[in-house]
Amino acid sequence: MKKLDKLIIKTFLGPFIATFFVTLFVLIMQFLWKYIDDLVGKGLDTTVIIQLIAYTSATLVTLALPLAVLLSSIMTFGNLGESFELVAIKSSGISLLRFMRPLLFIAIIISVLAFLFANYVIPVANLQAKSLLWDITNAKPAFNIKAGVFYKDIPGYTIKVAQKDKDNQTIHQVMIFDHASGGGGDKVILAEKGQMVLTANKRYLYFILENGWRYEERGNRGFSVPQDMIRLGFKKYSKAFDLSAFAFNRLNMDLFASNQQMLNIRQLDYAIDSLKKVESGYGKTVHAYVSSRYTFSKWKDSAWLAQAPPLKVKNYEEVIPEDQRRNILERAEQTGREALSSLETPAKDYESKHGAVLMHKVEWQRKFTLAAACIVMFLIGAPLGSIIRKGGLGTPLVFAVIFFVIFNVFFMVGEKMARSGVMETWSGMWLSNMVLLPIAAFLIYKAMNDSQLFNKEFYFRIYQKIKKFLQRFKKQPTT
Repeated sequence: MKKLDKLIIKTFLGPFIATFFVTLFVLIMQFLWKYIDDLVGKGLDTTVIIQLIAYTSATLVTLALPLAVLLSSIMTFGNLGESFELVAIKSSGISLLRFMRPLLFIAIIISVLAFLFANYVIPVANLQAKSLLWDITNAKPAFNIKAGVFYKDIPGYTIKVAQKDKDNQTIHQVMIFDHASGGGGDKVILAEKGQMVLTANKRYLYFILENGWRYEERGNRGFSVPQDMIRLGFKKYSKAFDLSAFAFNRLNMDLFASNQQMLNIRQLDYAIDSLKKVESGYGKTVHAYVSSRYTFSKWKDSAWLAQAPPLKVKNYEEVIPEDQRRNILERAEQTGREALSSLETPAKDYESKHGAVLMHKVEWQRKFTLAAACIVMFLIGAPLGSIIRKGGLGTPLVFAVIFFVIFNVFFMVGEKMARSGVMETWSGMWLSNMVLLPIAAFLIYKAMNDSQLFNKEFYFRIYQKIKKFLQRFKKQPTT
């Protein structure tokens, strides 16, 4: 490896590592902002939050890599151009393509590693992250009774306290409606004061109440027989509440394992093949049903005519007796309704299976598309940086965001069209790369010819020429 190759690689690796972690951090913040309502107020342990962020970070790596490659390549070549090192290298007879070659190899290595990461690590991370996020979003909010508000999150109970002290334990004017007890009647507990005590394992909450009354109605409601009403006074009374419903429980992750996002290439191939076999079965079922019940299908048989003979009558009423028309029309209408009801269910099942096939194909293509995007982004960033000749983080970040937005828009549009079957899955998923490749070729051509594409003076001179040209056609003032 020559010293020039070592120089360009060393100059590239620093910005790449920094921009990768910055990009990953921004994507994680976007994820947390999206699910902030589901995370706050659940009383989650720090370990659970760290696990969720770690698994989510792994799933976002393949999306952060293209942007990091783009931004770091613009910064690298921009810094070299700004310090006139790029001019010195070109003046020594070394072309831009030769100068880009070592970083192109680095970009290819990053692309291969991105594919391996997407194929072997991301399916596992997706399984962990999606199942953990499902458990978090379905978990109940943490136990928190507010003063003056009816609290109904404890199953079978409605609680209201008029006032809570600053210690968050002492409560005043307590009212408890007990709907969990059997017997058909309600129980009401009123107390002047009390203490909320949580057990060490956070499984039970005790209300230690003082100076109150218990009201209990015995018997079933809705009967004419008079009900018994019991009132008991107490100086001190302890009421226990089971908080197991608030515990954070994990579901079996095998319930999520069949999703296409949790599968690698080999598993996706197997799933697509199985789904296609099921999908083809619906076509055979429908064909057998139609062929056995409707005579027009016989014209498709090789033993019959290739085309139905033309009718010699202008209206079907000419060949059907008038006294049988009503009966024939009713039979035709009934046959149509039976056919529709019989084919609706297979049609819906086929649509569902076909949609699943498309989803699996999209996920199969995604593993290659995002990996190849690293190479495409480098082919854009390297010539773009040599053209703008601006280092730092300001100008390169602007251009990187513009091209990444273009990539992301076409990627989402192509994915949506591939999922809906408007485009083939390969063309839809590769749409963003196919759009950016001609742009990359154009920028490389301009960079090799020392284009002034982003030079203000270049456009100012063009403006002055156009202005002088238009002034020639300006009318002379009349005397």
